[in-house]
Amino acid sequence: MSLRSTGKNRNKEVCTIHRGIAASPGVAIGKAFLLNREAVEVKEEKISENEVQREILRLKKALDETKKELSKIKEKVAKRIDPDHAKIFDPQIMILEDDFINDAVIERIKQSRNNAEFVYKKVIDSTIQILSSSQDEYLKERILDINTVTSRLIYNLLGIKHLTLESIDSPVILIARTLSPGDVVHMKKESVLGFATDAGGGTSHVALLAKSMEIPAVVGLKNIFDQVQNDQSIILDGTRGEVLICPDEETLKEFEKRRKYILKKTAELSELKLLPAETLDKRKIELSANIELPQDTDSALEYGAEGIGLFRTEYLYLAQSDLPTEEEQYQAYQGVADKVYPKSVILRTFDLGGDKFDAHTGTLYEMNPFLGWRAIRACLDLPEIFKIQLRAMLKASSKENIKIMFPMISETEELKKAKALLEEVKEELRKKKTPFDENIEVGIMVEIPSAALSADSLAKECDFFSIGTNDLIQYTLAVDRGNERIAHLYQGFHPAVLKLVKQTIDAGHRNGVWVGLCGEMAGDPLATVLLVGMGVDELSTSAMAIPEVKKIIRSITFEEAQELAQQILNLSTVDEIKKHLIADYAKRFGKDNKSKLE
Repeated sequence: MSLRSTGKNRNKEVCTIHRGIAASPGVAIGKAFLLNREAVEVKEEKISENEVQREILRLKKALDETKKELSKIKEKVAKRIDPDHAKIFDPQIMILEDDFINDAVIERIKQSRNNAEFVYKKVIDSTIQILSSSQDEYLKERILDINTVTSRLIYNLLGIKHLTLESIDSPVILIARTLSPGDVVHMKKESVLGFATDAGGGTSHVALLAKSMEIPAVVGLKNIFDQVQNDQSIILDGTRGEVLICPDEETLKEFEKRRKYILKKTAELSELKLLPAETLDKRKIELSANIELPQDTDSALEYGAEGIGLFRTEYLYLAQSDLPTEEEQYQAYQGVADKVYPKSVILRTFDLGGDKFDAHTGTLYEMNPFLGWRAIRACLDLPEIFKIQLRAMLKASSKENIKIMFPMISETEELKKAKALLEEVKEELRKKKTPFDENIEVGIMVEIPSAALSADSLAKECDFFSIGTNDLIQYTLAVDRGNERIAHLYQGFHPAVLKLVKQTIDAGHRNGVWVGLCGEMAGDPLATVLLVGMGVDELSTSAMAIPEVKKIIRSITFEEAQELAQQILNLSTVDEIKKHLIADYAKRFGKDNKSKLE
């Protein structure tokens, strides 16, 4: 989170900008509503030996009540949104059913003769302490699940009614220290224009639900709750990850204009949806969408995607409490392939770390999973789990519009080993006479500098490249994009990053391999002309970014884009590159649009 002053508004209040994590896109303007849920103080109370069994029964009753509440919320999500998102609540229900936790609580009640809520919180605090040292988003999400369940259970033990958000009946921007998936489900779009929280991550369950419900959201703001007062004027930008408190008249006009621009851009969708993403001189760029869960496919097609360029299959795991079965995976993959047919879908194999597999392998959590045992490394070490996924993918490929992509490939030998396992699975299916696409395309994510530098040799072993700029930037610049102290160093327009992107594209083309790009840069309007000029064949981005990227592609010539790319690649600093791109964008699309990019 960063903060800066933008001056004073008409009420002489200082206007400040708070930066967090963009969780759900869109702009909301309105009055702040603080969700003031003070933590309930749990006091230690001694009970007599005769009261122990009664206390245990009270605990079991509260566990049952809480489980019923969560099951009702899950049912509501399944009806209101879809069954896949409803699986988000499975981990919370499983916490309530966890015999290890519950038995420990019961044993402590017997030994210490303390009240149930006090003992339960003690046991949970010990569990959270073990997980709290992690910087991994998945484990942070588990901590949020545990806290959410614990609060709800303690409310039930103490007989306190759990406050829901359905009672909000006027349009506000919700400000909270934290929100649970259950809170988001109870939001009414006409009442909650957007929300901002101190805690949370961009890939959290709360973020997933907000996107599905199309509610703008910014999370991970650290202390926004303490900076805002009820009824203060707020601007929330869920695309940039910003919250403006008490904006002045000029800022309000600027963001109202931006909000209307977004609505206008959405209205233009119907005009662009069926048009190809090609330059004025007929250079075709395949414009695809990134998705996390199968239900995201409908939105992608609605925004004009020409296929799915990245299906992050690990979200099938993150959305539930265990690895999905082969049948569950098969149904998910086939469902997406059927929806986009005859367009294609690229299935990326699980990009999961050792911390995600610990329940199945007994491995310990790694302090730095970004540089550790994850993605293809973990899959190659767990061939039986990996082959289950590969089987599901192949079985879903009978319509011949599925492609398989391996993440985090660092050198040719890794790719050969992954392909060898794929061949084993193919042979198994042949023996069972199970149909699949014999000519299925196999590609890799180029997201490690060593892969970009070895692109010529890797291209000889696969059918396509997809450049993952998010990790490529992180690994090239040695910058943890989740670390707010050095976040300013995370620069996609760094000359070294751009040279690796260009080098990868050229190597792919030299070897007859098509090259896509699926990181956040793919949806950045400032990068579109540059990437087209570099020669990229495909761009895969969030569904909402597709119309603007398509509009830019259709308004330029490939020759112009190539000239710009050459100019940019000759520059030596990030500032020079960004200034040049912003000036070029303003020249092509008008000065009114320039402010969106600065």
